[in-house]
Amino acid sequence: MMPFKTDQQGIVLLEALIAILIFSMGILALVGLQASMIKNTTGTKFRGDASYIAQQVIGAMWADPANASTLVGANVSVLELPGGKRTVTQPTTGQFKVIVGWTEPSETAAVSATTAPCFMTVAHCYTAIANVVENE
Repeated sequence: MMPFKTDQQGIVLLEALIAILIFSMGILALVGLQASMIKNTTGTKFRGDASYIAQQVIGAMWADPANASTLVGANVSVLELPGGKRTVTQPTTGQFKVIVGWTEPSETAAVSATTAPCFMTVAHCYTAIANVVENE
């Protein structure tokens, strides 16, 4: 006796293909999420490093307030950050503004040093302002 052919023939193959499609979309979503997390983690690390560099400069100013104005000047290369630069300005007497800038490897830096808010040829900047007063 021969088995009867039914309308359900081949449905298992179709279900398997749909399951593989759904599984593949889930895996691609997880890979995209991981790439996004790595990019955000790297950005956070660079911001933390920039904060540390700025605080080192401010600490040096507070440790020796008589010579704090010697740190004011042009851009200084910062090796801890990719494309890192640091500048110190003195907007008012006793107040110092430390700007640390960097450009992540996959980004494009600013074209000129006249671009706000960094005023350096970098893509990101961290700014810290400190009041440094000489002891009398």
